[in-house]
Amino acid sequence: MSAEHRIEPEQLGAVHFVGMGGAGMSAVARLMLARGVPVSGSDRQDSAGLRELEALGATVFVGQRAENVAGARTVVVSTAITPDNPEYAAAVAAGLRVLHRSDGLAAAMHGRDVVAVAGTHGKTTTSSMAALVLREAGLDPSWAIGAHVADLGSNAALGGGRWFVAEADESDGSFLKYAPRIGVVTNIEPDHLDFYASREAFFTAFDDFAATLSEDGLLVACQDDAGSRGLAERHRAAGGRVVTYGTDPASDVRVVPGPANGLSTRSTLVLGEGADRREEQLVLAVPGLHNVLNATAAFCVALEAGVAPADAARGLAGFHGSARRFDLRGEARGVRVFDDYAHHPTEVVAALTAAREVAGEHKVIAIFQPHLFSRTREFAGEFADALALADESLVIDIFAAREQPVPGLTSEIITERAPGHVRYVPEGSDAVAEAVRAARPGDLVLTVGAGDVTRLGPRLVDRLGTS
Repeated sequence: MSAEHRIEPEQLGAVHFVGMGGAGMSAVARLMLARGVPVSGSDRQDSAGLRELEALGATVFVGQRAENVAGARTVVVSTAITPDNPEYAAAVAAGLRVLHRSDGLAAAMHGRDVVAVAGTHGKTTTSSMAALVLREAGLDPSWAIGAHVADLGSNAALGGGRWFVAEADESDGSFLKYAPRIGVVTNIEPDHLDFYASREAFFTAFDDFAATLSEDGLLVACQDDAGSRGLAERHRAAGGRVVTYGTDPASDVRVVPGPANGLSTRSTLVLGEGADRREEQLVLAVPGLHNVLNATAAFCVALEAGVAPADAARGLAGFHGSARRFDLRGEARGVRVFDDYAHHPTEVVAALTAAREVAGEHKVIAIFQPHLFSRTREFAGEFADALALADESLVIDIFAAREQPVPGLTSEIITERAPGHVRYVPEGSDAVAEAVRAARPGDLVLTVGAGDVTRLGPRLVDRLGTS
């Protein structure tokens, strides 16, 4: 759906969400409720997220049945919902309007200036930071983010101000639907090759994203990343407005990293040259250079929105992380257990590099679950190199997600290319037991992946506490 033909919320009638408990779908449902739209929705299992939406006024169904769509005029589905889903099929049979989640989000954005945060890595954290810094500056933004953000109180909210910050998902091409006033590209590395025909097609999609910027819109791009740097150069050559950021001296906003101190970082941001040069100190309560870069992107967004540099830096100091982004799950026997959503080799490198900074002289033990058979096969060598950064990496079986298993393809495709301290341990329970045996006071254990590996964190803490 093009921006010119975007549906306004009041045109939707009663809206039913198929799979409403998911992070992306629940965000759109929350926004529709805030706009006064009647909302219902279902999911296969009950969840706290469903009950939160019910408390806000949604009609909630546990289990998916054709009769659940009765009374709806519009049905919203995600890419994960297939046409044989009983609610999807009933909607089509009844001639109801069926929208993709991204079109529902575009409708919820109506009347706001959009900040769309795109990139292979860092979207959730950067969009969370951007929403927080605008809120702390008193601009009362709206937001829709693919994870719960404790500092914001939710994954989505409808504010009274002009700005709407959205995490823009490239995985299915839906990030082309928002016509942003500010477009952020954190990096561009090939991924989602199950959707895109080739690596070239993946890169082209980001050029298409930049082309959706509104007239006189601004592209904010990371100068350190070759993909986003090339995009910035092409967009600028075509007459577009661009601000770059990064440690590269050629960046418009240059990052000078400072020393890490446990979970916090201190850096200097350099703006301008010569007589116009000024510096701003950036202190964050999250570790890792990747988070410093994410925060700098949010800083650039804030400046474009009219926030003073000192106020932007002050707002970012209050960011403490998003769910499943280097998330502390607990500590027992002097061992800290963290969880991270990293599921691409570059993200795994960033997570383990941050873990090394936090652990200092102590060991880093990783439990990694590959996500998707296609991604595992495509990047097996890169995953092997990334996991070698830990003192010990235990690689459990692949999380299939939306894919069917591939006969003969297991996580061993990674470990057979890795050094001996990266080992294949198929069962999560066995990996937990091995990590508990190996961990000593001061060590850090990190569960890594986009699947159900996140469930192992609490089990690790419990086992450490009783061992």
